[in-house]
Amino acid sequence: MQKQWFNLYLFNNNEISFYSILYYFSGTICPSLISLNSLNNYTYYKFYDNKIYSKKTIKGKALFLLVAINLIFFSYLIVDYVYINFDLLSNLFFKGINLQQLDIVQLSLFMFLIAILLIIEPSRLLIKKFILINFIFISFCIWYTQVNNIDIGNQFHIYKYFGLNDINLINIFILVSIEVCYFTWSFLSYKTNLSDWTVKTPLKRDIIPIVNIFIFYFFIIIYYTIII
Repeated sequence: MQKQWFNLYLFNNNEISFYSILYYFSGTICPSLISLNSLNNYTYYKFYDNKIYSKKTIKGKALFLLVAINLIFFSYLIVDYVYINFDLLSNLFFKGINLQQLDIVQLSLFMFLIAILLIIEPSRLLIKKFILINFIFISFCIWYTQVNNIDIGNQFHIYKYFGLNDINLINIFILVSIEVCYFTWSFLSYKTNLSDWTVKTPLKRDIIPIVNIFIFYFFIIIYYTIII
């Protein structure tokens, strides 16, 4: 079906038509479905009461190290991912605007602000939704470059990650990393864990969501590798 839309799009590529709009829209179908699945299944986590069933605890320096590493890495991924979106938009649609690379002070400040928001549950949920919207926008920008044969050169921030031609995979890998960080942080900050500064080790049934994440995105990677 998508190939038929593409052929009709090529037939009318010199003018805006129903088929060109339809073909552009088709590039957001898969990212939208991915985001919808993530919102419904990998956002509102509910964990079992490990304080009753689990005897092992994580506390003290070990918990501080785990929280610090997760927050720093999670915050960095979010800031960098949003920057990628703005960089793609500015390079594709606003040629006169050159988005400057964040220096260490700016990056640290944005990471600190994101870390504060992640500690608060309502704002953490908003950040997750914003990330999914960001994923759809980046996916559309990538789709736009492919449809119009725009070369993604080293002027794009996303190019620094890998020398891959298919940047759809980079986009998916970043989202998977964010999903894992979000799950880990949701578990660490669940209910009164941080206020009590004691986290019980996860039960096997608590790990089911992370297994589902890897299974789901494994098939998404297969889709982008073979079909796209």
